[in-house]
Amino acid sequence: MKYFSLVWAGLWRKKTRTVFTMISIVIAFLLFGLLQGINQGFNTALARLDVDRLYVSARTGMTDGMPISYLSRIRNVPGVRAVSMWAYFGGYYQEARNPVPAFATDAVELMKVYKEIKIRPEYIEAMAKTRTGALIGEPLAAKYGWKVGDRVPIGTSIWTNKAGSNTWEFDIVGTFDAQAYGAGFPSFYLNYSYFDEARQFGTGELHYYIVSLEDPKQATRISREIDEMFANSSVETRTQTESALAQSQLKQFADINFIANAIVGAVLFTLLFLTANTMMQSVRERTSELAVLKTLGYSDTKVLLLVLTESLLLCLFAAALGIALAALVFEAPALQKLFGNFSMPMFVASMGAGIAVLVAFISGFPPAWRARQLNIVDALAGR
Repeated sequence: MKYFSLVWAGLWRKKTRTVFTMISIVIAFLLFGLLQGINQGFNTALARLDVDRLYVSARTGMTDGMPISYLSRIRNVPGVRAVSMWAYFGGYYQEARNPVPAFATDAVELMKVYKEIKIRPEYIEAMAKTRTGALIGEPLAAKYGWKVGDRVPIGTSIWTNKAGSNTWEFDIVGTFDAQAYGAGFPSFYLNYSYFDEARQFGTGELHYYIVSLEDPKQATRISREIDEMFANSSVETRTQTESALAQSQLKQFADINFIANAIVGAVLFTLLFLTANTMMQSVRERTSELAVLKTLGYSDTKVLLLVLTESLLLCLFAAALGIALAALVFEAPALQKLFGNFSMPMFVASMGAGIAVLVAFISGFPPAWRARQLNIVDALAGR
């Protein structure tokens, strides 16, 4: 610590250059914190997914229909605890820019499959007794001011009912809390039996079977048995775990991990040159000062360590500020809504610190080595 004032004075010898270099480092590590934090957020969300659930879809595509007749056959596979289904409804409220994530299902079985959903038993009973009933998520109910007993019109861009209309009316019989599954979980459920009877086309088809297992260790075997069961049928199946399904859906948009790493890599590579240039200029301008230090008795190694410490202080201070700003951004309501109660992972902060040290060493070592090799006579003579 007794050399701190010397290092600090050298760091701020050219205030404008130091400030702009620090701003660049702060922005770089802010970007690093955000991208890697979001990347880890997706990984955390995927890790929360239940390992005892399987999703069965058509092998040709997730939006292609499968026969409802598969239900009883899947239910009879050894090790299956419960089976429900999803059929896309593609709903919206009043106008298409107000999407409603609506699915037709068997609500009684669905609540057996999704054990973490919080719902009052009487709501499930009411859904089973009400042909046009609907169960809705609490956030969706709050958004539109819906309550139990309301009759709501839901439009769809896919399905026409037998009355020739794309607007369907449903009676809200209950609400549920699916907070454990995050913001992307479907929040509007209608009875499959009513939907299948009332639509003009696609009768007898659905898009997913959701399978709950008695023992998660049997997931591989059960997945294989289900797919082999329908291997030679008109619609072959693909059975995946919940995590695998979520990952495949994410990759339909982009490979988040690759994009985040590519951007961060490019930014840090550029930052390396910027920091190295700053340190080289700083040492070059202080050649005579470093020679004086050696004249006063500072060893070659001590001078090298002083320059390296200056580089380390610059990078670590600015990197810590950038990571701290990224952590504050993660408290924003939009990200909290996306990831739930999520904060900057300590892994990201630790990785940021490690990268800052690496950047400081790589960018600071060449000028530090030059300072170490400095000849006192030549330096003082300006040669």
